[in-house]
Amino acid sequence: SHCRILHVFAPGLLLQYYFYTAVTRGINFPELTAVGMIDGEKFLYYDGNTRQAIPKVDWIKNNVKPDYWTSQTQIIRGSEDRYKASLVTAMQRFNQSGGYYHPFQWMYGCELDGETGATDGYSQFGYDGADFLYLELRSTSYVAPVQQALITKQEWDVAEAERRKHYLTKECIYWLKKYVYYGKSILDRKVPPQVSLLQRDPSSPVVCHATGFYPDNVKISWQKDGQELHEDVDVGETLPNHDGTFQKRAELKVTPDVWKKNQFTCVVEHKTIFTFTAGNDVPGIIVGLVVAALVLIAVVVGVVMVVKRRSGERRSKQHQ
Repeated sequence: SHCRILHVFAPGLLLQYYFYTAVTRGINFPELTAVGMIDGEKFLYYDGNTRQAIPKVDWIKNNVKPDYWTSQTQIIRGSEDRYKASLVTAMQRFNQSGGYYHPFQWMYGCELDGETGATDGYSQFGYDGADFLYLELRSTSYVAPVQQALITKQEWDVAEAERRKHYLTKECIYWLKKYVYYGKSILDRKVPPQVSLLQRDPSSPVVCHATGFYPDNVKISWQKDGQELHEDVDVGETLPNHDGTFQKRAELKVTPDVWKKNQFTCVVEHKTIFTFTAGNDVPGIIVGLVVAALVLIAVVVGVVMVVKRRSGERRSKQHQ
């Protein structure tokens, strides 16, 4: 079986979004937490213990006046009681008591395509880890995936859908551009992923692991004989590293027999184009490299490494 690692160019979007999370009393966690992020970079943090919005990166601390943080604190505090009330309302509609952990999350933000100038925005709510309510920008109305959110949808369609849409498409974009300008030297950096194929033994899943990349927009997929696979593939979440970069993995679960009879390709899409040298040896896997140009024409620029097979036989390296 042959396995290649294929890197392609993918234009990225600049993002801005916030997370608000409220939990019930009795849990050792702030009742409300707010986090502001741009392109995966956390720049603002607030929790219900300190009740203060604070900067998390120097590039915004050095560019905004102190009253900016005062205003951010006031805005979040102003929504705190309403947000907690929403949590209580959701619990009542689901006939739940207050003795258990019930997260109520709000994620909203805006996106700007640096190439076309196109913008987009979103505002969505989750309760107990499931979708609860979200705003449809085109129709300027809320969508309720669950029956318990129907009353809120009807109220908010009248009271706040238009106002929220205006914020997401106008004010949010204004601030996004400001933040990107402030943090340009940091946010514009592009760090390519280091990609490895890992496998503990022939019967365990093959893991395509990308790490050390920035920004966080990345897609990892598996192909079988040139066709993208969806079954037998488990793609993990993008996770932060301690140094401000990110990591992600995708597991391929196939039997050794299927593995030997087909060619499998791990495809990593990121906004960087780079040369990759195959790293970890994986028994029974041939690791190679193809980099695609902007027009997505594959150009071979790497080497194919034939690695040690189960028999222990060591083959010589070949060039692709």
